[in-house]
Amino acid sequence: MSMATEGGAPAASPTDPDFKRPAFLELFFDLVYVFALVTLATTLAENLTWTGGAETLVLLLAFTMIWALTVWGADSLDLERPSGQGQLIWVAAVSLLLAAAAADAYGDHAVLFAVTYVLIHASTSVYYSLVAPGRTLLPSIIRIQIWEGVAGVGWIGGAVVGGSGQLPIWALTVVVEYSAAGFGWPVPRIGHSRARDWRLAGERVAERYRQFVIVALGVSIFVTGTTFSMSEYTMERAWALLVVFTTVVLMWRIYIYRAGELLTEAIARSSNPALLIQSAAVTHLIMVAGIVGAAVTSHLVVVRPWGETPPSWAAVILGGPALYLVGRGVLDFTVFGRISRSRSAGLVLLACVAPATPLLPPLLVALLAMTVLALIAAANLVSTRRHARTPAPPTMR
Repeated sequence: MSMATEGGAPAASPTDPDFKRPAFLELFFDLVYVFALVTLATTLAENLTWTGGAETLVLLLAFTMIWALTVWGADSLDLERPSGQGQLIWVAAVSLLLAAAAADAYGDHAVLFAVTYVLIHASTSVYYSLVAPGRTLLPSIIRIQIWEGVAGVGWIGGAVVGGSGQLPIWALTVVVEYSAAGFGWPVPRIGHSRARDWRLAGERVAERYRQFVIVALGVSIFVTGTTFSMSEYTMERAWALLVVFTTVVLMWRIYIYRAGELLTEAIARSSNPALLIQSAAVTHLIMVAGIVGAAVTSHLVVVRPWGETPPSWAAVILGGPALYLVGRGVLDFTVFGRISRSRSAGLVLLACVAPATPLLPPLLVALLAMTVLALIAAANLVSTRRHARTPAPPTMR
């Protein structure tokens, strides 16, 4: 059983036996992004300043752009054929080099990072233009490559300039990339891409989004365990380990119950499934950014659970869950057409904790943030048991 999308292509229903699930090769591809997110989290933890946060955000957006375009384009790849497999492996290999350069992307590896990033986009465009079966994405690929060509000037130019000018140039470049994507990569006389042009399979892409969240949660657990194992074992650090791990578990629980679980059905019921799929990508990016903040928190709190909490530490410890709740609230709207009151209440509670952070040790601040997430998870459980949740996505044109 299937439903028709805006462009007339069938969207697989959750029970469609012929649905093509994500290939194991795509899960292999995600392993590279585990390394990338670990690199970003640990680099930020070692340089926890406002500038360091801005630098990490720019790099996170760059990695996410590649991941999202790869996921959307995978519907046009035949991963049973060597050419399709080779393309995904190639992107994974070059992304690995990109992730390796990320730790010093604002230093000696700036040019390497920029050239590698531009190479990924250019080589992908060549593949879809010359090799991809059916070439259904060719018009969209042409538009994207024109804009990525413009962005490439910014990436390489910023790397060459270096110093204090690199971050502003790269930040502006990322804004250009995401703005172009938001408007469908418009090109004079060619027009802009529409969501339906990608022929996205709702259930497959929704599952890939869930996998991306799991990857980010896995990164938080990895950073937590690694940091604890490399530190002196004390009771204080053991408590810190318990708090940050519980925070990660609560993030998983809040995501999957119930909007994350019902995303596939919401896509099938949407008036414009392809557009909802693309908008959900932004939602998941916000949540992943919040989870990366949780990974940074785990590094900080496990290393030094007691003592003063600097403003930059408080911003990450409370800001990670807050950013996550913002993304999760938008996901509520995507799936149910409304935002749960518990998300707003959670943001208010986190804001109320903020003024007291200079008086509290990092572990206690993290414990309060965890408590807020626990209250939200409990509220979700009670609410769902009282009222069944049925997907009702907003009308999208």
